Amino acid sequence: MRFSSTPRGARLARHLAGQRLDAWGIPYDCEAHHTLALIVGELTANAVRHGLVPGRDFHLALALDATAATVRIEVTDTRAEGVPAVTAPSADLRDTGRGLLLVENLADRWAWRPRPDGPGKTVWAEYVLPPGCRPTAVTSSCPSSAATARGNS
Repeated sequence: MRFSSTPRGARLARHLAGQRLDAWGIPYDCEAHHTLALIVGELTANAVRHGLVPGRDFHLALALDATAATVRIEVTDTRAEGVPAVTAPSADLRDTGRGLLLVENLADRWAWRPRPDGPGKTVWAEYVLPPGCRPTAVTSSCPSSAATARGNS
């Protein structure tokens, strides 16, 4: 899915990801759903804040591998400079600077790679679902070009 690089776009991405997770059998009231929504929220907020190139959107891709009980989240932006890194928050960080630290602690794996088809990067995270929140469906994915959402904040 493609979203405008605005706070509203990041919010919409998180909400639509929540709907997709619920449709896959990871219900809203499941702890895994809350964790995945937080990871999506942090990665999309980072794409808006640190990956913004005016006039360019960011992409969100979700994939469920029910066999491995793993959800993969990929967020791609078009800003090539600025490598994602986890840094320990300093005392003066009150409301910002903890996004990748949260992702580091919530996801089972995460990393980034250069965007292969142009400038930018993709930050991805994988989360292994606990036994109580495992859907019974086969491997599914949310196509990256399935929907376009635009909005102004």
